[in-house]
Amino acid sequence: MEALVDGSNENQAIMAAPEPGKSPEQVGRQIAELLVKDGHITNEQLKYALRICGKVPSKKTLVSVLQELHLITPEKLRLTLHANALSVPLGALLVELGYIREPDLRSALALQSANPGRKLGEILTESNFITEDDLVEVLSYQLGFERLFPSKTNYDPEFFRTAPVTWFESKDCIPVARRNGTVVVAFADPLDKPQVEAVSKVFGKISAGIARRDEIRQALNRAANAEVKNAGIYASENNILKMVNDLISEAADTSVSDIHIEPTKNLLRIRFRKDGVLVKHKDFPSECAGPFINRIKIMANLDVAEKRGHQDGRMLFDFRGNPLDIRVSIYGTIYGETIVMRLLKNLDQLLDIREIGMGPRVADRFIEDALEVPSGVIIITGPTGSGKTTTLYSSVHYLNKIDTSIITAEDPVEYVIDGISQCSINKKTNVTYEDTLKHIMRQDPDVIVIGEIRDLFSAKTAVQAALTGHKVLTTFHTEDSIGGLLRLLNMNIEPFLISSAVISIVAQRLVRRVCPHCSEDYPLNTQEIRRLGYEPRDALGLTFKTGHGCVQCQFRGYSGRVGVFELLVLNEIIKDAIIARKTSYEIRRLSLESTGLVTLLEDAIYKASQGLTSYDEIVRKVPRLSRPRPLQVIHQHLGGD
Repeated sequence: MEALVDGSNENQAIMAAPEPGKSPEQVGRQIAELLVKDGHITNEQLKYALRICGKVPSKKTLVSVLQELHLITPEKLRLTLHANALSVPLGALLVELGYIREPDLRSALALQSANPGRKLGEILTESNFITEDDLVEVLSYQLGFERLFPSKTNYDPEFFRTAPVTWFESKDCIPVARRNGTVVVAFADPLDKPQVEAVSKVFGKISAGIARRDEIRQALNRAANAEVKNAGIYASENNILKMVNDLISEAADTSVSDIHIEPTKNLLRIRFRKDGVLVKHKDFPSECAGPFINRIKIMANLDVAEKRGHQDGRMLFDFRGNPLDIRVSIYGTIYGETIVMRLLKNLDQLLDIREIGMGPRVADRFIEDALEVPSGVIIITGPTGSGKTTTLYSSVHYLNKIDTSIITAEDPVEYVIDGISQCSINKKTNVTYEDTLKHIMRQDPDVIVIGEIRDLFSAKTAVQAALTGHKVLTTFHTEDSIGGLLRLLNMNIEPFLISSAVISIVAQRLVRRVCPHCSEDYPLNTQEIRRLGYEPRDALGLTFKTGHGCVQCQFRGYSGRVGVFELLVLNEIIKDAIIARKTSYEIRRLSLESTGLVTLLEDAIYKASQGLTSYDEIVRKVPRLSRPRPLQVIHQHLGGD
């Protein structure tokens, strides 16, 4: 497409103002008619797909129905859209192609109405309704612009003798190639007529393409004089110091759990883990990587000279007058050292055991049949980031009384609690797990906390301590509660020792909480009901909640997280099954029948039915190892309102 695009004023209006005109259904019909015109489907096939659309209970787009019926492939759709530049509203096109949902579009249009002049595409990406990659791809379909990748292109230095890099930065564009006397220019917004005209005056005849804004900026950073630009502006000592401090403060301000600092081939990427999900924060030029990482090493008392080995450290960051405890992990990669900084919670953020999210009856049973039992092993299991540490410390907090001696072996100590003896494992000072566990028994403890069962030695120590009359709390990495038992068996712990020592296993996950400010009903369709393990007739009318996005949740649809739990308290039936080395299927069946076990999936379904989490979160985070029981049965076991 040559320099200035025909109809650009009309398209600019489409991009910059709330969208009148065609609905997603009309756009779908237009795409389908183009597919007929290009010979990819017949009129009869289109009529059949339209009839299916009218009968499907859940709202499906015509394009998705055509694909599910195997009448078109993604490649045929791509060919048609590239060959026929569509003059349709951007939002409607995104809905029809399945990139966003109609509630997302309504939210974005409402936000656009409140901010006149802002472009819909910009709002959609900033609100996390769609990635910039997907948006650029759809814009190339819709408007016919060539999709360009400037960060992967070797630029011609001659371009920047015509105009300086700073000038191209102000226009959000970069020249990438010459073709037959025409300069190919990648624009973040090729519909911005003044910018296109300004570039045309510099180069004469141009061909305008489209690229992601961050790709353009990365390419411009490469094109700039690295020594002058990056050493003088980015990598100065004062600037790096401010960048690191600002980064940590921004993370602490927004309740981020982890900061990921990752050097790549062309940039230094910063991502935040928010509510258990990694989200992009910002990028820095690659020249910043060395000084940036060195500054963090200094703050964490790590070896600045060590570049190839992995290191672990810790720092206390002064955040608004309060110390913020941060665990630092450095890992060597082919592009340099990546850093993950975990922001540890303060003592005043510890939850009471009844506030961690267990159902009322489950919490009562955990307290009465596990925490208040004088001896035995209590195992809290789940993958990394499932909230095990929070549950462990909430349990310790419950047990922390003046007449109880509590001692810990942790790697590292994540919460500091007054009144208990906490030991942080440190191999550099020869404070190892093995040596610490040997000495723990000589400290006359009532309760022993082992941060994690990581090998046969720590597993045997936990079992032996329980058998000698101590209460042991520890964590494990397994999929569910039954998996914890089987893993102990696979570690060659004798079955009779497991049945004698282990009193309870808690399995858990953390799922994102639906934002209460923008939640709306989400009726499950037949396929979704079956995916949860129900037959449609058994879960007719099952309705969850979903968040369509709002200012309060930064348009993610979620705000915070909620725990999903599975509590197994071993009774005689389960102990006999362990000694008999029954299969996981048999032990799970017996647990459901005899112990009042509510599985992770059942607890998640119940919480979703209460509007706390969503169907998507259940599918994403919760194992589905057995069929769930009816919702009424789950409710009775959990003791909800």
